[in-house]
Amino acid sequence: MSTLFQRAADWAMRHKSKMPRWVGRVMTSAARNPDGFVGQLSGRLLGGAVAAPNTVVPDGDVRVYIAPTNYSGQGFLWARALECDTPSIAARNTAIVLPGGFAFPADTSVPIAAVNTSAAWGRAEWDAARQFTHVLIEAERPMFGKEFGRDLEAEITALEASGISVAYLCHGTDVREPSAHAQRTPWSPYPEDPRTEELERDATANLALLDRLRRPTFVSTPDLLADVPWAQWCPVVIDPDRFLAADAPFAGDRVRVIHASSNRVQKGSHWIAPALDDLITEGAIEIDLIESTPSADMPGVFAAADIVLDQFRLGSYGVAACEAMASGRVVVGHVLPEVRERVAADAGMELPIVEATADTLGDVVRELIEDPARARAIAAQGPVFVAKMHTGAASARTLMEHWIAP
Repeated sequence: MSTLFQRAADWAMRHKSKMPRWVGRVMTSAARNPDGFVGQLSGRLLGGAVAAPNTVVPDGDVRVYIAPTNYSGQGFLWARALECDTPSIAARNTAIVLPGGFAFPADTSVPIAAVNTSAAWGRAEWDAARQFTHVLIEAERPMFGKEFGRDLEAEITALEASGISVAYLCHGTDVREPSAHAQRTPWSPYPEDPRTEELERDATANLALLDRLRRPTFVSTPDLLADVPWAQWCPVVIDPDRFLAADAPFAGDRVRVIHASSNRVQKGSHWIAPALDDLITEGAIEIDLIESTPSADMPGVFAAADIVLDQFRLGSYGVAACEAMASGRVVVGHVLPEVRERVAADAGMELPIVEATADTLGDVVRELIEDPARARAIAAQGPVFVAKMHTGAASARTLMEHWIAP
């Protein structure tokens, strides 16, 4: 029964944006109130009573615990970066896995149903975490299920009472206030995002907590420094061995353009086809809009492209753009001037993402097609930039200098 319900939940989560609003409200109810009737029922149906794994405490003078979201596998990769950079550090990440989520690597993966329903799991995970010297909290989410009543502030108090150093790592919508973002760029998705009121409440509450409980604070993308100005940028990490630069782009008769989207509204996916309609009609490009592609397939997806369209609304860049740059593809997206300036200052080179908005995208892609030598030169800068900023060394250095070493 639980397996069947799990499959149904996975399907529903992947197609949530296309389902009736009442279905979305039910899902949100279960997520926001796991102790309520809907939350408890879904937890049982998802197999919450089944024993779930707990973190295994490693040996090491410095032991770093990273939890609980692991968005895009970042918790796992930050842990590896710390271990690679400093041999005396042992790091582990724990990921709470949601239905319909992508299967990213993690040291410990725990189904959300177990977290929500099993008091035994929460107690055991707390017993493990208190044996670490440092805890990095992702996205202001509680880590130990029922053990502290799902109260992050109570968890922080208990960790510090045990002599553990606590820091925060913000990922995006957890601290990006929609009202403030809409003032920074006219392309902001929030005026039309149905979640905006909910996201505003969450971000405001999280920012208040971070401000009240000042601890070392990091953000995963540089645009978030506008929301959390006292934070440090801890760049996202990719595995460069998975995204090696393929043959130079623009070698064929027709230019292949791809856009991978996990959220159409957030990325501006619905603007792409109209902006490129003339080029498609002329036969100058072929375009592929990709959704719900497993992470394991993305190296092949990028290698087959000439141009990768990133996002056109948030004014920044993330994991997908880094993977495409590492693959030696031309990446096009909307990045705010202040974000470009910060990146250039930290990297010592310009961000090799070609600027475009919904209004300029068609002209920008046409210019790239008409000047393939320039396009290939831009693409060649991608692997160089990623090696400087997004293979783990810069992230580990930031965490060491602004948290662990002091």
